[in-house]
Amino acid sequence: MRDDVHQAATAGGTPANWPPAEIQKAHERSETFGLRVSIRPDYDVLSSAALELKREQNHMLCMQAMPVMETLHEQIANTHSMIVLTDAQGLILHSIGDDDFLPRAAKVALFAGANWAEDQQGTNAIGTALAELRPMVVHGDQHYLAANHFMTCSSVPILDPHGDVAGVLDVTGDHRSYHQHTMALARMSVQMIENHLFTATFREALRVSFHGRPEFLGTLMEGIVAFTADGRFLSANRSAQFQLGMPLAALRAHTLPSLFDVTCAQLIERMRTSADQHLMLNLGNSAVVCARVQFRRATHMPNSRPPEVHDAANPSARTTGAQASGVAAGLSRLKYLDTGDPQVASVITKVRKVIDKDIPILITGETGTGKELLAQAIHNDSSRRDGPFTAVNCASIPESLIESELFGYEEGAFTGARRKGAIGKLLQADGGTLFLDEIGDMPHPLQARLLRVLQERVVNPLGSTKAIPVNLSIICATHRDLRDMIAQNRFREDLYYRLNGLTVRLPPLRDRTDLAIVVQKMLQYESHGNAYENAHESAHQPPLSIEPEVMALFESCAWPGNFRQLCNLLRTAAAMVDEDGVIRREHLPDDFFDNVSCRNPPAQCDTPLTSLTSPTSLTSGTPPNADVLAATNTRLQDVATAAIASALTHHGGNVSAAARALGVSRTTIYRRMPSVEPTDD
Repeated sequence: MRDDVHQAATAGGTPANWPPAEIQKAHERSETFGLRVSIRPDYDVLSSAALELKREQNHMLCMQAMPVMETLHEQIANTHSMIVLTDAQGLILHSIGDDDFLPRAAKVALFAGANWAEDQQGTNAIGTALAELRPMVVHGDQHYLAANHFMTCSSVPILDPHGDVAGVLDVTGDHRSYHQHTMALARMSVQMIENHLFTATFREALRVSFHGRPEFLGTLMEGIVAFTADGRFLSANRSAQFQLGMPLAALRAHTLPSLFDVTCAQLIERMRTSADQHLMLNLGNSAVVCARVQFRRATHMPNSRPPEVHDAANPSARTTGAQASGVAAGLSRLKYLDTGDPQVASVITKVRKVIDKDIPILITGETGTGKELLAQAIHNDSSRRDGPFTAVNCASIPESLIESELFGYEEGAFTGARRKGAIGKLLQADGGTLFLDEIGDMPHPLQARLLRVLQERVVNPLGSTKAIPVNLSIICATHRDLRDMIAQNRFREDLYYRLNGLTVRLPPLRDRTDLAIVVQKMLQYESHGNAYENAHESAHQPPLSIEPEVMALFESCAWPGNFRQLCNLLRTAAAMVDEDGVIRREHLPDDFFDNVSCRNPPAQCDTPLTSLTSPTSLTSGTPPNADVLAATNTRLQDVATAAIASALTHHGGNVSAAARALGVSRTTIYRRMPSVEPTDD
């Protein structure tokens, strides 16, 4: 142990055996890495593209961990802390936390894209937990680097279903507000993530969930063991290993009969004929446990490839909840969508009342209002959250392919069909939620087949004579008027009434009252999720903010593209922002101003640029004179050119001043007035 640390600790009244032995070992390792206590490391932070690749490589971990992180954050909110998820090498994949702590953490590169392995950051809970393969708490000046002494970190390794390290869940906060229960919460959260990973990995297997007491089934205490269709052991979660009294290595020599004294055929028959919700099984040690058995798709689709294998062969077919935009990662629960708008709050109240009641939900609203985001949140708040979320955009799939995409097909069903066939979206969603976006664009003949699936809960793949049972929840969305389509015989009335158990409408962005809050949340994501391209910028870059004048422009914008448009605009502005992190008019794309001062829908706004291109209003500051512009026969481009020339004259050729007055970028002035030789600030 370092003498200076030991002396400082004992001088402050800390017991002489401080720090613990594992911390002393970690300090020794840190020294061998060539680190020094007082230095600030040269943070090696991944670019946004490289980080997205790492997230994709850890797709399953991220998808299962993010909802758990959000729940944990609720429990520790307002405690000057944050929650971090890393991969198996200590690279931070995601983080969420309190607004007052995130900027402090950013100064030491505790954000997505930074690596916190011991050879990078010295002794710290993440890196040391990976090195020791055990949960670790590193408190205050137990950190090797002095720059990290302001925080206390509690980290727990996450094991994948095969017993290998998949990553780390870490809770970090101000060392002065550390609570002894933090580690317990982190451990429980990791156990939850591991169980979700286990279920997702062995969705096609025969799974036996068990416990000696029936009230513990369905809780973190239940053991889960996965077997093949013929009873060979696949894996067991931590609770199962504890109850069976054997580690994974020993359990791999066992089978279903040797562990539970029953063959696979006997178990399935007992499950089929039993009137009870649970079965009683015998363990090898003569103990009797209460059990639930799940054996879904493997029983009725023995010849089909698992969905994940099919998707890997066809990347365009990947339809999981993790496909939502980056913003969606932080808004994947209904409560996070409730940002203050009364219309949205009413929608959330309604859908909460019908979740898990087998009532189909139809979401209406303009394109870009967040219909898929709402559908994903409904799924994540339902009892099907551990099942797949399969999204299908009916408008983006060619009419000739949509039937095979939805229903799947057998080998040789048609020319060009894959060998062994393909599983369709309906069966991919088995046990979870099927989201049919733009349902109004589904071909009329296919609507009858979908109606049969919804009524009979069976699927007939193309070229197959077998009817395959399917268990799924349906959420649909459309921007069309389905009643009008029914009147035109373009949409089946019987299907409409089967889909609209509850119909809700998401308001367009221009009609929402929570725009400022939405913008703030999006900027937080840009600041902490995608920003910080290199270490030196990350240590000093301030959080993103918006100039009041720009926020006023946002409030007056029609937002024809709704959230999709706003997200893209903020991402562009964040990339162009200056060192102070403040988004100003010159950071906005030129076409944004086409929609300013137009609060009506785009189809009703014929000349949105006139109020921005009036030379009178731009140079004198007086309101735009629409009558003068309407009285002229000058084309709008000429008016814009005249406005720019007038503004340049008024500001003595200063391009920056003219651009600010016009509300456009300097690029626009250079493009429209190429012959001018302006001055600049």
